[in-house]
Amino acid sequence: MTKLELWTQEQILSQAADAQVAKSARGLARPAKWQTLAMSDEVGALWGEHKGSGSKPYRVAVDLDGPAFKCSCPSRKKPCKHAIALFLTAQANPQTVTVEEVPDWVNEWLQKRQATAERKAQVAEQPVVDEAAQARRAARREDLVQQGIDALRLWLDDLVRQGLSDLPSRPKSFWETQAARLVDAQSPGLARHIREMASVPYSGEGWPVRMLNRLGRLYRLLEAYARLDALSPDVQEEVRTQIGWAQDQATLLAQPGVRDHWLVLSTHETAADRFITRYTWLWGTQTRQSALLLDFIAQSQQARAGGLPVGVALDAELVYFAGPVPQRALLKAQHGAQSMDALPGGYATLDAAFQTTGAALARNPWLERFLWPLLDVIPVPQDDKTWHIQDSAGRTLPLAAPIVDGWRLLGLSGGRPLTLVAEWDRERLTPLSVWTGTELIGLKDED
Repeated sequence: MTKLELWTQEQILSQAADAQVAKSARGLARPAKWQTLAMSDEVGALWGEHKGSGSKPYRVAVDLDGPAFKCSCPSRKKPCKHAIALFLTAQANPQTVTVEEVPDWVNEWLQKRQATAERKAQVAEQPVVDEAAQARRAARREDLVQQGIDALRLWLDDLVRQGLSDLPSRPKSFWETQAARLVDAQSPGLARHIREMASVPYSGEGWPVRMLNRLGRLYRLLEAYARLDALSPDVQEEVRTQIGWAQDQATLLAQPGVRDHWLVLSTHETAADRFITRYTWLWGTQTRQSALLLDFIAQSQQARAGGLPVGVALDAELVYFAGPVPQRALLKAQHGAQSMDALPGGYATLDAAFQTTGAALARNPWLERFLWPLLDVIPVPQDDKTWHIQDSAGRTLPLAAPIVDGWRLLGLSGGRPLTLVAEWDRERLTPLSVWTGTELIGLKDED
């Protein structure tokens, strides 16, 4: 299978800079619009020439390993309509794509990309550090964080002392002011916890219990930080990450990774403040272990390329972030890819999923998301507003999904058991994709 065949039309269109680029690209995605259509699977490159409004045809190229895009047109949108159209045309009409030697202009672009990546790697490997200044900055941050935590403890004590009943009437500024103080105290992780609490009083029946759970989790985090020296190194790292310290990715990537054939089971996005967070869930065919890749993208950024295509099996090496339970990871090296032909492993019952999740939470109580590949479940309508899934043992669990998604699941199952890939967030089960036995069908593109 070629690298081009790993992509679907939907996945290609998702790389477009915006909806208008995607629409325009569809209109150009015909072989007749292209003077040249060629590729080299050896270097993972696709290129073509399109006769535009200028005197010379636009030269367009796609690095399939990125993906990354190049076009000689003057558009400020990256990738532009020509780059997406080239990709679409080749994917839909592979018989019109010739296999040729890579032309000089494509080679120069690929070599420049490689040289840039190597320079960045060298800088990361040999940083110039003023150790004394670094120590002063670290101490200053520790002081700021402690001041922020002391103020947060007083705020939490007041909140609990006054009771939860009036929280639905509190203005947004009640939460946002405290979150902003924590950002000023260089504790963005704590600020995120506060901002997430703001929506709980409006989350429907049972919200006080959910609020108490979140308050308890936050209080446990503050207590753990106060006793940081008594904790194991991996728990220390998790606590600091939850507070807001970032783990150095260059250091992580220098460590040995976990090589496996990693199945891309889902990718979806959520938007908050000025950023888009892309969640990509992987499942190891040999390790039977999940991995979560996170990408943070500014909403002002026009191009959002780089997502892995759902339904692909990557022969890749991952490096997990430090912590008591391996979950979030970085893609260290990719050695190949092919279409997914099976989904090995998963949970035979909901009880099995809860047992594994409970064991993970016992080691790391701050985990928020869990990948659940659920085997042999059936979607069942509960009422006009909710759907459940039922496992082989007859146990059911409500789905956090629109009614239309419930009907779609029922249509895919035909009333028979299916394999559902879902995400459990400690409160809700959200369907992500369905394995039909021959293909993986994504259910969730973005929130």
